[in-house]
Amino acid sequence: MLDHPVLWGFIALVSGYLILDLGLFHKKVRALTLRQAAWQSLAIVVIAIAFGVFVYAQKGRSAAAEYYSAYVMEYALSMDNVFVILLIFRYFSIEPQYHHKILFWGIIGAIFMRGIFIFAGVFLVKKFSWILYIFGALLVWAGIKNLFFRSDEPPDLSKNPLLRFLSRYLRITTAPHQGKFIIYRHKKRFFTLLALALLMVEISDLIFAIDSIPAAFAITQDEDVLFSSNILAVMGLRSMFFLLAAVMNRFWALEYGISIVLTGIGLKMFQSLIGLHISAEISLAFILSALTLSIIVSLLFPRKDDEPAPSST
Repeated sequence: MLDHPVLWGFIALVSGYLILDLGLFHKKVRALTLRQAAWQSLAIVVIAIAFGVFVYAQKGRSAAAEYYSAYVMEYALSMDNVFVILLIFRYFSIEPQYHHKILFWGIIGAIFMRGIFIFAGVFLVKKFSWILYIFGALLVWAGIKNLFFRSDEPPDLSKNPLLRFLSRYLRITTAPHQGKFIIYRHKKRFFTLLALALLMVEISDLIFAIDSIPAAFAITQDEDVLFSSNILAVMGLRSMFFLLAAVMNRFWALEYGISIVLTGIGLKMFQSLIGLHISAEISLAFILSALTLSIIVSLLFPRKDDEPAPSST
C-alpha cells in the first residue's frame, strides 16, 4: 500500500477536507443558504478536477481519462439518490439546519462501505476475470430497465421493508432530538428520528452503489482510480444536494442519457470477446456526449409540469 501515491494523496485530501468541513465551515448548526451551498459545491468539484491532474502526473493520460470517466459516471448514476435523500428528510421532518450533519456522516459511511465494495471487487476481478462479464450483463439490463420499465412514481417510504425492520427492532423516540442521534431517557437509550434518517440514507447509498460500482469497473480496474473517483463524486453530490434538489426535475432527459451510458459501458465489458479495444479517452467522450446531449434536450424541450407558471396580473 505504501507504493500507492494516488491512494495516499486521496486519503490526505479527503481527510483535510472533512476536518475543515466539520471543524470550521459547519462548526455551528445552521441551514445553508443557496449561495453557501453553491460555493461549497463548486469547491469540491474543483478539488475533484484538480485531483484528476494529480492522477495524470502520477499514472499518465490513460489513468486520468479513466478517473474522469468513472467520476462523471458515478456523478450521473447517483443523482437519483439526491431525490431519495430529499424524500427521507421530508418523511422524517428533518429540519434544514440538520441536513448537513446527516449528509456529512453519510459521506463517512459511504467511504467505508464503498471502499469495502471496491477493494473486494478488485480482488475478485483479479482472481476471476469472468466476473466482469457478469457486471457487464447487469449494466446492460439496468440500462434497458431504466429506459423502458422505469417508474415515475416516487417510492413510498411508509411501505419500505427496511424502514419497517428498523422501526420494529430499534428503540426509537419521536421526542425532540436537538441534533442528537441518540438520547437517554429513564436510563434507556433511544435512537432519534435523526439517527433513523441517517440509517436510511446509508442504506439508500448502499443500494445505489450496487449499480454504480460495477459501472466503474467497466471503465477501470485500478483500485486507486476507482476509490478516489467514486468517493469524490459522492462527496460532490452531497455538497450539491441543496442545489440539485431544486433543479433536477428540469433535466427529464438525463435518465435516458444515463440508460444509454449504462448499456454502452456494459457492452464495453465484452470487448475482449470480439477482439476490440476501446480506449479510456473514447469512453470518456461517449459518457460526456450522452449526458450533455440529454441535458441539452431537457433544456430545449422542457416538460409542461417543469415550465414556470405564468404570472398573474
